[in-house]
Amino acid sequence: MKWNKVVFKFVSISFSILVALLVVVGLIELGSYCYDFGYRVFTESPVDETPGRDVTVSVTADMSEHDIGKMLKEEGLVEDANLFYAQLKLSAYSGKLKPGVYTLNTSMTAREMFVIMAADAGDTESTEDTEDTADTGNTGAADLTDETDDTQTAEDAGDAEETP
Repeated sequence: MKWNKVVFKFVSISFSILVALLVVVGLIELGSYCYDFGYRVFTESPVDETPGRDVTVSVTADMSEHDIGKMLKEEGLVEDANLFYAQLKLSAYSGKLKPGVYTLNTSMTAREMFVIMAADAGDTESTEDTEDTADTGNTGAADLTDETDDTQTAEDAGDAEETP
């Protein structure tokens, strides 16, 4: 009888250790998955390198944000629909995606897709006008810098005359 008690005690302790190890390994795997997912939320790169390929998608009013993520996954624009959904929920564009037909590219990040799908048709045009103005403004700034350099050169020349 004593021998049976010893064997039973050994088996029960072994089983307890095995269950504890499985729980620890499971927690490590779960933690690793959660960390990787969280890391990818903020660092996800586009599916393809530039130039990528254009894909036309249609977003309807009855689609949820998660449905949009699934559609983009099916079209090859994102690698993970759940990741797209998490990125959208954590962004300022949550609840702001508008129905319409969009031409997206596989070299776009999720944020770039949010911007396009949340913009009004008028916003897109005004953004393009702003970019043109910004380009012109930069040229003017370069001209102003050149004039400033000429002025400094003249002042330096005046200082050079007074020094001797």
